[in-house]
Amino acid sequence: MDDFSGGAPGACSKNKKPRHLSRSLTYHHHHPYQGRHLPPTPPSPAPNPQRPRSVVLYTTSLRGVRRTFADCCAVRAVLRGLRVAVDERDVSMDAALRRELQGILAARGRGFSLPQLLVGGALVGGADEVRRLHESGELRRVLEGAPGQDPAFVCGACGGFRFVPCTACDGSRKVFVEEEGHARRCIDCNENGLVRCLNCCS
Repeated sequence: MDDFSGGAPGACSKNKKPRHLSRSLTYHHHHPYQGRHLPPTPPSPAPNPQRPRSVVLYTTSLRGVRRTFADCCAVRAVLRGLRVAVDERDVSMDAALRRELQGILAARGRGFSLPQLLVGGALVGGADEVRRLHESGELRRVLEGAPGQDPAFVCGACGGFRFVPCTACDGSRKVFVEEEGHARRCIDCNENGLVRCLNCCS
């Protein structure tokens, strides 16, 4: 055993040669590509800063509550006047859209109300918020990057209703399965036998 006690720090015994560490104290790991050329790194996809921001408006076509229906029409008219393409989702025509909106509002701690505007996935708000932003001129800034659309545009496939009869069951909500020998509920359409128009809905 070497005696390192006493004397200057690092001094060794007279008859002992200083010990040299034969290996580095650092760890060496063998790399699978050591001594060879590394494979080329695949290029990462370039970001697309010009990706359009989607504009989604949840509305209802039911006139049961006059104030709600009027607010939906007012927000629709504002967006049309700003010449932006709107993916309008009528919750009265499809229960799945209603559940979708309920989930969005619940996640933000807000109660259910119509209409509701989302831009680029971010919730803008209802009729009061849209009206306030429009009057202050901020709504145009919020809608920057949204795809444009002629306000006179009417979809030739659905006539502006955003829904068309299901082609699988012709709107009957039932399809006949030959292997089973009976009809079953069509899984392609909603509770009204309708599907969203692919020409004007995202």
